[in-house]
Amino acid sequence: MAAKIGGKNFDVTLGDLQVHVESCTLDITDNTAVAQTRGVPNGHVDGDVAAAGEIELDTTNFNLVIEAAKTAGSFRELEPFDVVFYAKAGDEELRIEAFGCKLRLSSLLSIDPKGAEKNKHKIPYDVTSPDFVKINGVPYLAAAEIEGLT
Repeated sequence: MAAKIGGKNFDVTLGDLQVHVESCTLDITDNTAVAQTRGVPNGHVDGDVAAAGEIELDTTNFNLVIEAAKTAGSFRELEPFDVVFYAKAGDEELRIEAFGCKLRLSSLLSIDPKGAEKNKHKIPYDVTSPDFVKINGVPYLAAAEIEGLT
């Protein structure tokens, strides 16, 4: 039986930092809707899009982000950067790119003195570039949608 991609197979790169994530998400919101004529479906209209996610890091990897923020001057001064999620297992390969990701801190600290887990930090991010998201090199948005924006 062939190997399949699982969470352990992913390498995550934030800009030029390679980090090991505890967990990570990337969600796309596409508000494409059904067009209707007299209440009857009659094609579709393209809606607005957005993408966002959350990266959860242990303190060791969070310190890499802290160093980048220190170099930038502050967390809010960190410039948006591209995030690459790459995995390969057997013959399967997956590369998801999110462009112009702007970080925000949320769950900065969660201490459980009885817990036997590593400390974790949650970093939400928003995709801000018109390049948006590519999946195995295929753009989510049509070239015509971003024409003149990049």
